[in-house]
Amino acid sequence: QVQVVESGGGLVQPGGSLKLACTTSGFTFGAYAMGWFRQAPGKEREWVSCISTLLYGITTYYQDSVKGRFTISRDNAKYTLYLQMDSLKPEDTAMYYCAAERRLTSGCSSGPPRYNYWGQGTQVTVSS
Repeated sequence: QVQVVESGGGLVQPGGSLKLACTTSGFTFGAYAMGWFRQAPGKEREWVSCISTLLYGITTYYQDSVKGRFTISRDNAKYTLYLQMDSLKPEDTAMYYCAAERRLTSGCSSGPPRYNYWGQGTQVTVSS
């Protein structure tokens, strides 16, 4: 049974930091590219970042608005994905979702339909 579970969300002041984790089971984690998405109230789900499989060497990608502030990483031994979020802004407030994309080539996708498995999300609120 596939499980994808996010954790680490919470309330943080502007300029603060949070580290999200996504623990997985039930599929071969190393064979999947992994992504983070977010959805704010009244808005569509948007891609935040993704990380490739080890197959062709790890590569990471970021949405422009989070470049230099967020860092995605993965621990294949622990079947876990991370998102370190620094210098948080109120506009980062959203439900954050982890997703897994079965990938046989390099890179990773920014489109939600390409992802096979999703978690239930963890809420991040940036407010003073």
